[in-house]
Amino acid sequence: MRVLIVSAPLQGHLLPLVPLALAWRDAGHEVLVASGGDALTVDLGGLPAHDVAPGFAFGRIAGRVLLRHPLLARRELAGRAGTAVVGELFGAANARFVDAVVALARRERPDLVVYEPLGVAGAVAAERLGVPGVVQENNLFPAVDLVAAVAASGPMRRHRIDAPAATITVSPPSLTGPRPGLPMRAVPYSGGGDVPDWLLSAGKRPRIIVSRSTVAGPGGGDPTAAIIAAAPAVDADIVLVRPPGRLRRLPENVRTVGRVPLDRVLPYATAYLHHGGAGSVLGGLAAGVPQLVVPGPGDRRHNAEVVARRGAGLAVAARDITPDVLTRLVTDGSLAEAAAEVRDEMAAMPSPADLVPELTALGR
Repeated sequence: MRVLIVSAPLQGHLLPLVPLALAWRDAGHEVLVASGGDALTVDLGGLPAHDVAPGFAFGRIAGRVLLRHPLLARRELAGRAGTAVVGELFGAANARFVDAVVALARRERPDLVVYEPLGVAGAVAAERLGVPGVVQENNLFPAVDLVAAVAASGPMRRHRIDAPAATITVSPPSLTGPRPGLPMRAVPYSGGGDVPDWLLSAGKRPRIIVSRSTVAGPGGGDPTAAIIAAAPAVDADIVLVRPPGRLRRLPENVRTVGRVPLDRVLPYATAYLHHGGAGSVLGGLAAGVPQLVVPGPGDRRHNAEVVARRGAGLAVAARDITPDVLTRLVTDGSLAEAAAEVRDEMAAMPSPADLVPELTALGR
């Protein structure tokens, strides 16, 4: 059968969909990815892809939407708007490429369309072709809430968005509670890259991996300065992945690397410090390492609080990162124990390959 995978044109939205797409391809089906922007600048494992949003710039779209809703914008930048703003943001984004997705679907004639909750252009295409649409979570908010928020937005209200034929849920129940749908293990996928040999084995002392968002924007609270200031008093090696700008005079226990596939690096780390994207949270949990999540705009505060509530990590603002905080991150056994519990919980969930037969039956 033929499967169309649709994602908003952002890496953090597309990459979580790649493992299921690869499982479908490996089972002998034809798979095509529809996305754009920076999402198509990374290695997709050889999957064919079509750019449905040439020149896509999410920053400009977000800026216009937030200017129209100043009070909600303040809440969104503080990470306290829930789905009130994300629907308008991604409604405006989907409006940019929905016609291109529909045109691609009419040309390729897929038997099934898989889309992420903020890529509802895929749902529109499925409805226009009369084929099943399947929504795959890539976020710690319920997929149904995000789809409804985008569907109700001004730019997308004119389109018919049917209920999906199936919903794939990836959040471990102990993290966000049980959800209806088909559970599937969240398999980390980082989009390729080379890894230095020294990152592919455990070090002589604890190692903290630090990564940042692939999307630039305000309100993120860059922790780099605080980490560097705290590092000399921490008995751990700290690795900054794609650090911002050019850093000089780093402490002896701080090193930098370019883009690396975090799914290959994190199993050898003691802890993970990041911006709070859902993919980063799930990637850290899949590796079973405690996390320090910096609360930020959009869903990032929610994600940080979810991790802290589960006991699998800490939610700490960038300005509050101190030597004591980093030391606790690598020495607190309760954090490591909870992170390992969630790792094992995720490993017991069905794999993407396990879901392929059931999902394939929907399109026949």
